[in-house]
Amino acid sequence: MISPWRGTAPELLIAALAVTAVALAGYAMAGWSGLSVVVVATAAAAMLVLRGLLPQLTPDEAKRARDEPKAKMLTGYSRRRHVVHTAMTSRNYYDSELRPVLEHLLAARVAERHGIHLYQDPDAARGLLCRTSRDADLWRWIDPATRPQSTPWDAPDQRGIPHRTLARLIDRLEEL
Repeated sequence: MISPWRGTAPELLIAALAVTAVALAGYAMAGWSGLSVVVVATAAAAMLVLRGLLPQLTPDEAKRARDEPKAKMLTGYSRRRHVVHTAMTSRNYYDSELRPVLEHLLAARVAERHGIHLYQDPDAARGLLCRTSRDADLWRWIDPATRPQSTPWDAPDQRGIPHRTLARLIDRLEEL
């Protein structure tokens, strides 16, 4: 790397000679007090010049990267927690918010790990998700064919997905 001070020897030498001459003049005129004023003024001027010459510092990228996600993670976590909690109390909310997420997760899992397209071969996907009779009732909560296309918010609402059913559904999705 090339130093930014390369080739500045003549300018620095002239500045040093000028400061020395002014310091001697200050000492000759007012003694140690005059010399002190010249030294302090020179130091202040040097700081201002160096501040102008040095490149501006940018904020620490690592610190900013550490600080920003914390607020986003908390917001994201709170949002997800709200979605899950509300989906357990409201069927309309489950159908409009949580069900598409779970359905997308099922589609991704069966496609990536088993080579099955959920929307073209839902029976094969159902066979993978519902391996036991205990899991047979999970399909109605995630079946793409029974998903309402739109949910009227003024319609009477039913209870959302039961906690145990949601836990079992998530466990099965993780196992796929």
